[in-house]
Amino acid sequence: MTLKEPQEKQAETISESLSEFALALQFEQIPAAVSAQAKLHMLDAIGIGIASSGFDFAKKTLQALISLQEGNDQQYPVLGVSDQLSMRDAILVNGTYIHGLDFDDTHAAGVIHASSSAMAALLSVGQRYNISGKEALVAYLAAIEVASRIASAANGGFHAKGFHPTGLVGIFGATVLVGRVMKLTSDELTSALGIALSMASGVMEFLEGGAWTKRMHPGWAASSAVTACAMAKNGFIGPRNAFEGRYGLFNTHIDSSNLASLEKCTNGLGQIWEMQNISLKPYPACHYNHAFADAAVILRNQNRFEIDNIKSIKARISEKQVQVVCEPQASKRMPKNSYEAQFSIHFVIATSLIKGQFTLKELEDDTIFDPQILALCQKIEYEVDPKSAFPEFYSGEVEIQLKSGEVLMHREQMNRGSSANPLSQEEVLRKFESNAGGVMSREAINHFTKDFLNLEHQQSLINILHQLRVH
Repeated sequence: MTLKEPQEKQAETISESLSEFALALQFEQIPAAVSAQAKLHMLDAIGIGIASSGFDFAKKTLQALISLQEGNDQQYPVLGVSDQLSMRDAILVNGTYIHGLDFDDTHAAGVIHASSSAMAALLSVGQRYNISGKEALVAYLAAIEVASRIASAANGGFHAKGFHPTGLVGIFGATVLVGRVMKLTSDELTSALGIALSMASGVMEFLEGGAWTKRMHPGWAASSAVTACAMAKNGFIGPRNAFEGRYGLFNTHIDSSNLASLEKCTNGLGQIWEMQNISLKPYPACHYNHAFADAAVILRNQNRFEIDNIKSIKARISEKQVQVVCEPQASKRMPKNSYEAQFSIHFVIATSLIKGQFTLKELEDDTIFDPQILALCQKIEYEVDPKSAFPEFYSGEVEIQLKSGEVLMHREQMNRGSSANPLSQEEVLRKFESNAGGVMSREAINHFTKDFLNLEHQQSLINILHQLRVH
């Protein structure tokens, strides 16, 4: 009789490692500082979603989904409005709302808004399965850790190929969140990640002409994640090499000249917390523009000069950020709508210098088409900044040359809201109050934020989310 050689154990795939991490993670393993930060980011996302509800893009998104409703499965709330939708449609709308103002948090290295898809999924799936506040917090963190690592592993390659990581990668974070809440097995969740690969989407063409499609990317990612998990739970088989496979995510969505660092997908899981590398936004604009808004406001406040006396302005920025907020210069200097304005370094600098602030009010038509702002935009040029800390931080330097010959300069090396220059809890709460104030009373806001900051002690996520209901 011939003995068979023992079979060599196959190496664990990335999907298997991520699935095991997401399902095994316990609240007690999470450092207190990480869970405290996570609650602020979750709260921030909810506030932004509420603020979006009054904007035109939000109303049209909601109308579109309402027009598709049939039957009585309309019991899942939409942020900031009284309407309810079916679960997946509510997730799609809420994800669009949370990301729609470009006011949501950003993981710098991955350049991904992971909270928008994670929270969109959590708000509805958490209600359906009536999870506790503690479980909601853990599921959210699992999503953030997975999505941030996958996005970072591309080393900027997704953007270089024209893909938007918030949509393309957000689905994988949302999938592990939903899979955990639905109590999938590790094998089922691995399969769900493989199914999600065929649903992953998000392209950068929205940069042309002020299209709205970027806004919907995290909503699509989150709603698709629910579909992927439901299919896997019911036996549908997906590929197990979703990321490193021959036709996996990295071999199909980045150029070979920009190879992915696959080890980043799993390195430090449960030990190094990417949550701590995510920046909250003080301004409703592309994160690449934030250092420039701060620099412009500081120059305005610390110096006495008239706008008409400005001869020229230079914005120094990383070469890797140029295509998003600096080019083509002709359209960046003359934005046609609020979305183009948010992605224009010229508009953000000019507006911040003239208005002394950059808030949602500065995205209204009377500011976007203000002749003084547009005239100043024509005087702004950019140049590549060799000192930029990108991608770890989104650095920015503004240099103003006055007609008198005087030169004024300010540099923000580490953008405000980043891990090295974070917003305080008080600043985040003020932002939430500003965003939610159009829908919620001050008393309701204070009650909700107090409860939410004690999320891990809430027995039911439904009870706390009920405070957001609009009647």
